[in-house]
Amino acid sequence: MVGYSFAVSKRAVSTYEAGFRAGIGGVVPWACAGLAVALMSLSPLTRPAFAGGHDLFSDQAEWAQSYDPDAHLAVKRSTTPVLSQATFLATEQAIERYRQIVSNGGWVHVPAGRTLRLGVSSPSVVALRRRLATSGDLDLRTGTSPVFDSFVQAAVKHFQARSGLIQTGVVNADTFKALNVPADQRLRQLEINLVRLKAYSGNLGERYVMANIPGASVETVENGVVATHHVAGVGRIDRQSPVMMTKAIDINFNPFWTVPASIIRKDLIPRMQKNPNYLTQNKIRIFDRKGQEIQPQNINWNSMDATHYEFRQDPGADVNALGVVRINIANPYGVYMHDTDERGIFGDDYRYISSGCIRVQDVRDYVAWLLKDTPGWDRQHIDDVIRSGQRVDVKLAQPVPVYWVYITAWATPGGTVEFRDDIYQRDGLGSVAAANIAGGGAPPAVTPGQPVLAAPVEEITGGGAPSTVLPPMNGGQYGQY
Repeated sequence: MVGYSFAVSKRAVSTYEAGFRAGIGGVVPWACAGLAVALMSLSPLTRPAFAGGHDLFSDQAEWAQSYDPDAHLAVKRSTTPVLSQATFLATEQAIERYRQIVSNGGWVHVPAGRTLRLGVSSPSVVALRRRLATSGDLDLRTGTSPVFDSFVQAAVKHFQARSGLIQTGVVNADTFKALNVPADQRLRQLEINLVRLKAYSGNLGERYVMANIPGASVETVENGVVATHHVAGVGRIDRQSPVMMTKAIDINFNPFWTVPASIIRKDLIPRMQKNPNYLTQNKIRIFDRKGQEIQPQNINWNSMDATHYEFRQDPGADVNALGVVRINIANPYGVYMHDTDERGIFGDDYRYISSGCIRVQDVRDYVAWLLKDTPGWDRQHIDDVIRSGQRVDVKLAQPVPVYWVYITAWATPGGTVEFRDDIYQRDGLGSVAAANIAGGGAPPAVTPGQPVLAAPVEEITGGGAPSTVLPPMNGGQYGQY
């Protein structure tokens, strides 16, 4: 928005402020509302200064309430896929911008400590304003006041959105941490990820799924446009989700969950030692090799005897770790995508909580998109099957390419520069170099026409990849959650 220009008298502004606070009826509030829209709809980047060069709103913390819309600073979700030529080119442009920022000395450090929020007055707010201005989240013409006003709040939300944080407008420990990543490190992140983006510059398919591990998010793409976007939960640091190219092949509704041996050892045995009723409370049954059910009290939980049995959790959205849907993807790691019984995780900033699989928010929308070309599986039928509670398996009429990728920085064609935590330390910029993390480096390039199959990559957790791809996981016998 360039070229906006209008004159507003101090008397008119005073009338607006007084009228709004008084809440009186008649002509004045109507005029106030019009003036409010005129003034507040302008971005701080384009809002004109008033007489004497002073921005009327620079230190007006008391103007920060509900009538100060910040939609102009909201980071709107891009419809451009992360894996696209447009994103690659936008990231190239962002690199040039960040090189200029670095050459100018980067940005200031914001002293961490006291939580900064609307109405707070602190010298740290001055530093915060400068920091946000340098990265383009705030215009310094909004003032250099130590008061945390509505413009600072809007800028903080803008920064949080493009940092993958919940948009609270409050500067807490996580936001301080993101703010104080040095500019040269952000530049290096962009440069590293430009290589990763280029690796996916080929033909990914007319319809495909992209799961960005550090972004803990999933997007479905159709004809070059993002169709749906989903918050996700991904593998934690000690049980990492692998980078791979594969295909979604079938879906299990109301699935059983068969607990893998690794989780029996690492999780179930310790939990049973602490709480002998854990399995019963979570509706997990034990079966021997003959399929006979075994009672928990018949197992020695102070040994590894439990690993000789099959543990199967009953279907049910209330307790089953897979929720109501499991999406099977051919791969050598025994991982898949699924719903969850712990949907509260999707409201957290930190969503690296699984044992390697990816948990998908709004999973019904995701499944409906996957089954779009499978006859008889519209959203109503999907909801009916889930509601029935019965185990139903369906094979996709056309397998859909799925890419699990590791992208920590990119830019949108609209100019928004996005960053995510290098949670697995694969960028080589933290305490552990990417070269020391198994599976580090860019994935192989995808060329037009190349078949998208399960692509074994080195095990993220350290070992070599298996040489064969597991068969489709229809029976719920494999995998982690």
